[in-house]
Amino acid sequence: MSNDSSNLISPVAKQYLRLSQARNIGPICTRKLIDHFGSIDVVFKASIRELERVDGVGRYRAEAIFEARQREDCTREIERATELGVRIICCEDEDYPAMLKHIPDPPVCLYLRGKLIPEDGLAVAIVGSRKCSHYGLEQAERFGAALAQAGFTIVSGLARGADAAGHRGALSVGGRTVAVLGCGLAHMYPAEHADLANAITDSGAVVSELPIDTSPEPKNFPPRNRIIVGMSMGVLVVEAGQRSGAQISARLACEYNRETFALPGLLTNPYAQGTNAMIRDGQAKLVTCIEDILDELGEAGKLMMPTESATIDEPALFDKPSPPRDKPLPSLDDSEQKIWSLIDASETTLEHIVDHSGLTPAQVAATLTKLQLKGLITQRPGNRFARRTNATSNHA
Repeated sequence: MSNDSSNLISPVAKQYLRLSQARNIGPICTRKLIDHFGSIDVVFKASIRELERVDGVGRYRAEAIFEARQREDCTREIERATELGVRIICCEDEDYPAMLKHIPDPPVCLYLRGKLIPEDGLAVAIVGSRKCSHYGLEQAERFGAALAQAGFTIVSGLARGADAAGHRGALSVGGRTVAVLGCGLAHMYPAEHADLANAITDSGAVVSELPIDTSPEPKNFPPRNRIIVGMSMGVLVVEAGQRSGAQISARLACEYNRETFALPGLLTNPYAQGTNAMIRDGQAKLVTCIEDILDELGEAGKLMMPTESATIDEPALFDKPSPPRDKPLPSLDDSEQKIWSLIDASETTLEHIVDHSGLTPAQVAATLTKLQLKGLITQRPGNRFARRTNATSNHA
């Protein structure tokens, strides 16, 4: 592994990393500092007296921030990340998840293996019991596959049970999935999911907010649930006891104004008591098929909606043609028109689009998302794209 860290952390992310390692400076305090001073550079130029004036900082934290300017922990952390090929990103980096910025306490930094892309903004979380029944595992995998095939990124926690099944479902159809760990990326927990984590890295990303050598400890797992929920448009709970991490995720989804879904379970299954109670109490929408989820996801759900009612057991669900459109299709800007002209009704690979569009990979990813949201193209497994049937632009 190269010792060059220049492509693994940006200059601004180094500043945020340094701040995150100051004593008692967490995500909420960081947000207050940035809101007050306007930028991370100004935070580090401020005097102790100026720092003290920020709400919730005080003398002790102000001194810790002042001292953090000279500490070597940041350099050692970057060297360690470089050894493992781990990127460190902050909220000002392009690939920091956009939706995650809008929760009350977004991670100051994210450690990343793999790649995050703009399309990951269309994400659904699948969470549930680690001791899932066979039925729960089957349904988590089926919904993971169906949602990924529809074009959503599946976000979960790589845990045993429902989490791993959701990831596997997405991978089984060549979809994208993101795993959020409750330990540093130098560790793998659980250890038996190392191969699954490698597969996720190839088709999405494995992320954590924790310093790279942080070991898996029980206290670290509840906070990671806010990242899973924060990255997602909605959360599907597949089997959960009355007291479980999945219940925490459901509560956070409500706080963050995300949609909450629950799969009903057998009354005799103790690991379905939580999901059944959520449905009974109106805390989650009962889900029996993928359309139940898409119905609640606004415009994104409408664009991903299959054209005929069907269950997720039907493999051809997402290959059916779209109905004729009653409204004129939107005009395209230059970038959209370039990419639109490269995509036909069969399938076009992402690599072909990047190679022939004259745009950067980041510009291509952003433009593909726009075309999907306009209902003009659909994403197929394996990063392939196709025009929707009857879709023609005003420039075509």
